[in-house]
Amino acid sequence: MALGFRGALAADNGGGPPAVIRKFYDVLLSVMKDAKHLSFDQRYQRLAPAITQAYNLALMSRLAIGPEWAQLQPAQQQRVTEAFSRYTISIYANRFDDYSGERLDVDPNPTTNANGTLVQSTLTKSNGEKVTLNYLMRQSGDGWQVIDVYLSGTISELATRRSEFGGVLQQSGADGLVKLLDQRTAALRTG
Repeated sequence: MALGFRGALAADNGGGPPAVIRKFYDVLLSVMKDAKHLSFDQRYQRLAPAITQAYNLALMSRLAIGPEWAQLQPAQQQRVTEAFSRYTISIYANRFDDYSGERLDVDPNPTTNANGTLVQSTLTKSNGEKVTLNYLMRQSGDGWQVIDVYLSGTISELATRRSEFGGVLQQSGADGLVKLLDQRTAALRTG
């Protein structure tokens, strides 16, 4: 009996793309539940491995820069990727600093499109409000990884970043973008 595409995805990697998101959410919820006893740096340290495993931060950096990426020197690309990675992890360490009964649910049936595989999930806040978070994923040498996040199902995080980063790159170059990302990371760290 043929599994079909969805069945093949579910059979791969212990559940495929949805399993990657569930595993990430398990760590995220654990950090949220312990957050009252953790500093920003401790939350960052606990989240960093889960995020770097679930997210393809190098590809996300390149996509967030867009066509200008090709004009950056390899050393500049590396600095931008590192700053983007620190910033991304810091966003999670800053935003998920408490737990009051939130629930994170992952749809076990991913869908495919021309850009990859889409995993739909829902964050249910303690007041019952639901927030849709969809993860665009691709398979790489490290297994399935997130390459973009869609808030409310449609707002691409990378498209938003590309819009922001384009102007900074034109005005201040790669060093200016790294400086901006480092400043934002520092601001998230201090609350």
